[in-house]
Amino acid sequence: MFIGSGAAVPFAVVESMLKEAGSFRDVELTHIHTIGEMPWVAKKYDGSLRTNTFFLTPSIQQAVAAGRADYTPCPLSDVPSLFGGHLLPVDVALIQVSPPDAQGYVSLGVSVDVVKAAVKAARVVVAQINPSMPNIGGLARISGRNIHYYLEADRPLPVIDWDVPNAAQLKAAEYASQLVEDGSTIQAGLGNTPQVVLSALKDHKHLGIHTGLFSDAMMELVQCGAVDNSMKHYHDGKVVCSTVLGSKRLYDFVDGNDGIEMQPSDWVSDVSRIEKNDRMVAIHGAYEVDLTGQVVRDSRGHRFYGGMGNTQDFIRGSAHSKHGRPLIVLTSMSDDGKSSRIVSGFKPGSGVNTGRGDVHYVVTEYGVARLRGRSIRERVLNMVEVAHPDHREKLLRDAHTWGWIPKFYNVTPTSMKDDASEVESRRVELKGHSFMFRPLHPSDTRGLQEFFYSHTQETVNMRYGHVKDRLTNESAYKLTSVDQAVDAAFALFDEHDHRQEICAVGRFYCDASGDSAEVAFVVGEKKRRMGMSRFLLGELASVAQQRGIKTLWASVLKRNKAMASVFQKLGAVKESELGEDSDDFLMDVGQLNKSLHRSS
Repeated sequence: MFIGSGAAVPFAVVESMLKEAGSFRDVELTHIHTIGEMPWVAKKYDGSLRTNTFFLTPSIQQAVAAGRADYTPCPLSDVPSLFGGHLLPVDVALIQVSPPDAQGYVSLGVSVDVVKAAVKAARVVVAQINPSMPNIGGLARISGRNIHYYLEADRPLPVIDWDVPNAAQLKAAEYASQLVEDGSTIQAGLGNTPQVVLSALKDHKHLGIHTGLFSDAMMELVQCGAVDNSMKHYHDGKVVCSTVLGSKRLYDFVDGNDGIEMQPSDWVSDVSRIEKNDRMVAIHGAYEVDLTGQVVRDSRGHRFYGGMGNTQDFIRGSAHSKHGRPLIVLTSMSDDGKSSRIVSGFKPGSGVNTGRGDVHYVVTEYGVARLRGRSIRERVLNMVEVAHPDHREKLLRDAHTWGWIPKFYNVTPTSMKDDASEVESRRVELKGHSFMFRPLHPSDTRGLQEFFYSHTQETVNMRYGHVKDRLTNESAYKLTSVDQAVDAAFALFDEHDHRQEICAVGRFYCDASGDSAEVAFVVGEKKRRMGMSRFLLGELASVAQQRGIKTLWASVLKRNKAMASVFQKLGAVKESELGEDSDDFLMDVGQLNKSLHRSS
């Protein structure tokens, strides 16, 4: 016996059924995620009813742990085929529908997902006709001739109240939003953190939606104009979904809305359909992610939580999409604050829901780990950086133990704003071009090497003051392993799909007195005369002033007239000594910030 899912559980029919449960023997009930109470899992129905679920909510999880119910791990895209085959045949389907129209058609309303397949497969269909069920067209409509028995009962649909986001979720959502380009088609999984990411997209433009779950956060994106579905490459102009779950306001929004196209789960979650949308972005949560990129979602150790849902389908579909981006977004610490979600190894019994080869981005409140096409060494460095600061040192030690990184990778990463609410990275416009600005991190070691080898010999000589023909991995690591709480190192990046290319680096080294710091810059050959040095100097001066540094100084070769000009235009005092091949430029930090502010 199948029971309708999500907010479409036919409670009036279920209550009627339970009154006769004493006459049943070994009847199996099956369903996916539901909201509201599930009275059929009560202990008093042992021997009469037994539940086999594809998704574990807290109440049914207790029944599974007690041995009164079963959990079947299965992606939503595969469930319809189980109903239509011999693995899990459906004899009776209990569903909820809207009142029939003049042609005798009813709507499955807010849950088409696997319900449509259950109706098709069942020998007997029993429906609760509910005037409160939204009337949604498309494949949500079925003929009343498919219904064998019905019960009329007007009941409000159950609603779901998303938790108020905490500071870590808001910050992680801001980082994730930077990975979503205008014109992207988005999907988000069931979970508070993915839904918070959606709320951070309200300033985006021309987004589209192709998703399993359509939620309040998605409705708000439509209402504010961020979503117009105009740039979708598949079913453009329409929100495509299979389930609607949220508030009464959401249910009212979809009622009779021609912009909503409901489709079954096996259709929506078909990888070949998902990938047809360019810039497809899948946003999913996780319980834990290990340093190599493996994701645990439906279990912790030997205990199961939630379900597989459509995570794997959308992760792979977005990965195959042109310019697509699959995102795993989670907070760095568990909800109780006792353990790290970024781990070196999983507890025994934990099941990997998404393999390391499928994970492209992992996002926490400490930044973005870019994993696609990166080695284990590079992944480990980046994953440690997005872990909670209290756990980074141990994660590094574990990585040494497993032989994942060389021993000289021994500096615990630091961040500029570990304890601040704002994110470290942002997009900036220079001379009509967009660049990503953020601190330099140890995981940028390879990128810094590539940046070095892109320089001409003249640039190398002017930057280092001597002939330097190589930058080893170990040397580059030392340059990127900056204690950002003492010194500072920033970079501007040009982004090419999943890859960030360093265009310019600016840094300061704090002197022993703490009152002054030496600044230095390198700009790529092809990015000259775009104002990068000036911009980076402004960012460094701002940090210096916050830290109480009074003076910034730089030693510039006399032949490096371009850099000298930058300092002189900002009022730097030049100090020269006869016989020296370089000049020192001294800048009062307070005056420098005023000059930069006026000129901007």
